[in-house]
Amino acid sequence: MTDLPMIHSAEVAAAKAAGRPIVALESTIITHGMPYPQNIEVARQVEDDLRVLGVTPATIAVMDGTLHIGLEQDQLEVLAQAKGVAKLSRADMAACMATNGTGATTVAATVIAAHLAGISVFATGGIGGVHRGAENSFDISADLMELAQTPVTVVAAGAKAILDVEKTLEVLETQGVPVIAYGQNKFPAFWSASSPFNAPLRMDTAADIAKAHSMRARLGLPGGQLVANPIPTEDQIPAETLAPIIAQAQADADAHGIKGKAVTPYLLQRIFELTEGRSLTANIALVRNNARLAGAIAKALSGNSR
Repeated sequence: MTDLPMIHSAEVAAAKAAGRPIVALESTIITHGMPYPQNIEVARQVEDDLRVLGVTPATIAVMDGTLHIGLEQDQLEVLAQAKGVAKLSRADMAACMATNGTGATTVAATVIAAHLAGISVFATGGIGGVHRGAENSFDISADLMELAQTPVTVVAAGAKAILDVEKTLEVLETQGVPVIAYGQNKFPAFWSASSPFNAPLRMDTAADIAKAHSMRARLGLPGGQLVANPIPTEDQIPAETLAPIIAQAQADADAHGIKGKAVTPYLLQRIFELTEGRSLTANIALVRNNARLAGAIAKALSGNSR
């Protein structure tokens, strides 16, 4: 795989050489999640949250056909202001690289890239999953299948609340993906700390999560594990507040014929409008919270937990 167009940032290369813990970060939050300059401010904030813990951040993106494992500051600035950036998943990542394109990585693509780079832990906001009405549309995110086959521990605040959480949990169970709620029994619901659904597993320490990751490798089991980390209660939007807002956003999407990859960004933008920006504030809080837990897990995996 020496001919793969993949470059490590200077910071990531130094961390790998020294055996220091690294956490992968996705780039769609930069290109598709919020406007400039807030996007780059949040990206740098999340990276710095990891550095404070003694963990190296590796923000992943494809730029001009090259897979970057970690972005230099000038590259982060370019990506934050770029227009027409592709949103990459398993199906189109290779095509983007082959045609010298530029693309931001979703959960699935970031998991693939992290594994290629030898990074075991990835922090994101929320995973994709089964969309509401999937029994008719068959709209299921590639994130779920990626978790089932690629051995990376993904820390997220549950599945995005716009999804059918119950069906998402069913698919994860069918695919054999461990779903571990951190510090509680309920599966978190992205902007809300809890949902009506119990998580299949619960763990209360980063060390136990790291041990479970290593044990899966020793057992020869494919795939990773999903760590469902609840948003801090002081930052959450209660589920009962969100329910009618999500229903309105979904009705608007249906009325405008929004389908496929366009559904999630449309719904997130509509919910941002309907909550008068509260959803974005909560999103930033949960991403930072997930990065901190991912950092602790990466340190435990590297044996550098102190």
